[in-house]
This record gives sequence, structure tokens and C-alpha cells, in this order.
Amino acid sequence: MKDERSLPTGRFGRLGRLVSIGARVGLDLMGSRDAQPSAQRAAEVLGTLRGLAAKVGQMASYVDGVIPEQHRTAYETAMGTLRSAAPRSPYSEIKSLIESELGTSIDELFHTFEELPVASASIGQVHRAIVVTSDAAQQQEVAVKVQHPGIVAALESDLANASILEQMMAIGGTRRFNSQGMLEMIRTRFREELDYRLEAERQRAFAKVHANDPTIRVPRVLDGLSSGRVLTSEFVRGASFEQAVNASESERRAWAETMWRFVFKGNIVGGMFNADPHPGNYLFSEGGVVTFLDYGCVQPIPADQQPLAFEVHRSAIARDELAFREAGKKLLATRPGPLEVLVLRYLRRCFEPLFVSPFRMTREYARSLVEDFKEMSTAALKMDAVHAFPMPTEILFMNRLQFGFYSVLARLDVDVDYAAIEAEFLK
Repeated sequence: MKDERSLPTGRFGRLGRLVSIGARVGLDLMGSRDAQPSAQRAAEVLGTLRGLAAKVGQMASYVDGVIPEQHRTAYETAMGTLRSAAPRSPYSEIKSLIESELGTSIDELFHTFEELPVASASIGQVHRAIVVTSDAAQQQEVAVKVQHPGIVAALESDLANASILEQMMAIGGTRRFNSQGMLEMIRTRFREELDYRLEAERQRAFAKVHANDPTIRVPRVLDGLSSGRVLTSEFVRGASFEQAVNASESERRAWAETMWRFVFKGNIVGGMFNADPHPGNYLFSEGGVVTFLDYGCVQPIPADQQPLAFEVHRSAIARDELAFREAGKKLLATRPGPLEVLVLRYLRRCFEPLFVSPFRMTREYARSLVEDFKEMSTAALKMDAVHAFPMPTEILFMNRLQFGFYSVLARLDVDVDYAAIEAEFLK
């Protein structure tokens, strides 16, 4: 864990730091120079800034197709620290915030509370603590997630900076659309991440959807020790993603199956998806068990789109190309013409894991989806108004999920019968 750092909150101060690293990183990515020093410097600055700036770095650390191939290793390694080892906030400030939020001293709230966080990321940091159960019969280990003091002002500064929002849209493949609706959706989703009460509700909602699945674990929320800026859940242990990718093939396959079920059952049955699939949000245990952490960024699926999404998945499992195309047209509200052809072709490529299941997710495939979407959006700009149509605003976070989730699965490097997995819960 890095040293404590003060969190810069002013808009122009944060923008100035981003401009300074942006110029340096840009030169590296265009040239053949050693990228490691710039990657490390960029990670240090983004970590200090936290907020959306750190989220951009997190996404660059694992989404294939974001960083040019020749510099991928340097930037992925450096940016990977932003997922759980970003600079932490001073304990004195954390203690004060907890006591203010929960209304009493930290010594009365917790039997023990570790001052050094076990993880620190873009919005908050997590401390391990012990509480005594209500009957005083035993102790329970808990994870206390606390917002970085000053993060509200920092995030608002980032949301006011067009350059950060454009980078977020670029990684999601939607910058060329420059839709005001997408910008507003970014602001809505990330402001929601500051509301830990909402996150607790969503955490419970995901737990309910997957309640009967022994391989999916969602940590239980302790309501009495949670508030708008403090979220206490049961403490869960497990192997990290870096450890998981080195496990046996059978273990990796079981985990990939669990992860697919969590994402797409939540999507199709639960009507929502966790749009922050970075590797730090998973813990892996024996028997294909995966614990899913962090429910701050959740994209609801509009009720009228859920039956259409169901039909898209059903027809892909059935390998019914015609039904898939028709369902895709309705889901994306396309208009006949050359753009519709491109959009449906891209959608079909995204569903390749179901059409040809069993399927081995590869980094090349994940990267190609990012490149294909960018090419499609570039072509859309050149089309006349007769054939153009707006992309659904939800596509930004759907792309963030799909690009990121596929990139994560690719690192597990296994063949999986994804169609069989979906057929079970689509019943």
C-alpha cells in the first residue's frame, strides 16, 4: 500500500496534472521509446487524483485494445496498481468521517479497527475490522469501505472536465458519437457511486438474484454500520485474479462459468449489470466459487428492453441468425440502411461466444471488438441523416462491461460452453 496522499479537489489543479501526463503519454504511444517511466508516472498521478481520473487508468490496465500492443505490458502493469493499491487517505480523516457518518466513536462501533487499509481505489478505501455480534456470543470480521475525504468535490471537478469524460467515452468506444445523453448518463452513474446507501441496495438486489447459486457469493451488508459514505459488509477472503490466472485449467474453467452466469443472469433475469468488471472486484475460491465485490456502478436495464435482450440471447443460443437479427433491430432501434448493417454485424460478433459455443475467449478477440466498434462509430459520422440513428445511451456502460468482462475472461484462457450456461437460467 502506498503512502498517504492528500486528495486534490480543485478543477483546474486536477486538469493541469492530467494535461502534464497526457502530453508525455501521447509521445510514448506514438513513438518507440521506453514507455515504463511514463506509465509509472501516469499511474502515480492518476492514483493521487483518484475519482474518474483513476477510473480511466483502471480501465486502461485491463481492457484489451486501449493501449497499443508495443506498450501494453508497461501500462497494464503500472495502471494495475490503481485497482486496489491507489494512494490512501490519512487515517485521521477516515476516522473522523466514519464517526461523523455513524454518529459515535470508532471504538464503540468496532471491537477492533485496522488503521492501514487492505485496499484503496478510485472512490474509497477498505479497512478490516472486527465487530461483536448482537448476542455478544462471537466476533465477526467485516470490511469497512469508506469514501476518500474530498472525493465528492474531486469527482464533480472531473465531471466538469470534458477531457476526462471524453477519455471515458473513448475507452467505451463512444466518443465519436458525442451524445449529450451519454454524457449525462456518465454523470448520473458516477454520482451514484458516491451514494453508499444505493450501493447497499444494489448489493442486496444482486444477492437476491443469485441467492440459489452456491458458486456466486455477494457479501452481506451490515446496515447498522453503513451510511451514505460508509459501507460495511462481511469480510471475504479468496485468491486474487493474478493468482487465479495461474490456477489449473479446470479451476479456471469453473470460475469463467460462474462469472458468465453472474453477469448475464443479472442482466437478463435481474434487469441490471455491474458496469465495473475490473479484476480487483473478484475473489476466487475452490469449486468454481467467485465472490463479487463493489456494486457502486450498476446500469439498470429499462423494463421495455428486457424482453428484447432475452430474445437476442435466446436466438443466439438457438443459433437462429434471422431471429437474432430481428431481435437486434428492435433492441437497438435501428433504421434500415448501411449503418444498420454495420451495427448488426458488430452485434453478431459480440455474440460469437454463444453462436459457436464452446468458445475460448482470447485477448485478440476482445481487442478486435474495441477496434470494430470504433471503426463503426467513425463510419457513422460519414453517413447522411437519412440512414443515421442514435445509439442507445446505455451502450456506453454496456461496452464498458463487455470490453472489460471479455478482457478479463480472456486472461483465464479456457474453452467454455457459454450457451449451455445461459440455457439453464433462461428456462
